[in-house]
Amino acid sequence: MAPVRAGPALVGACYTACNAGVVACYAAAGVTFGVAGPIGWWAWLTSAPTACSAAQGLCMASCAATLVAPTP
Repeated sequence: MAPVRAGPALVGACYTACNAGVVACYAAAGVTFGVAGPIGWWAWLTSAPTACSAAQGLCMASCAATLVAPTP
């Protein structure tokens, strides 16, 4: 039997996990993800939100591989 592609369901779940992770990372840093709030650009001068965003980018990139990964 030929393997099937993981497809949109798996990549969607992976993206959701990445987004949940970045929200938790921002919250741990005391910043609300997606809200400019009173901190504004000052938040981007700290390393925590920058690291959170970088980790999200790597996570999202790894999710893209699940679109073509064969699953038994």
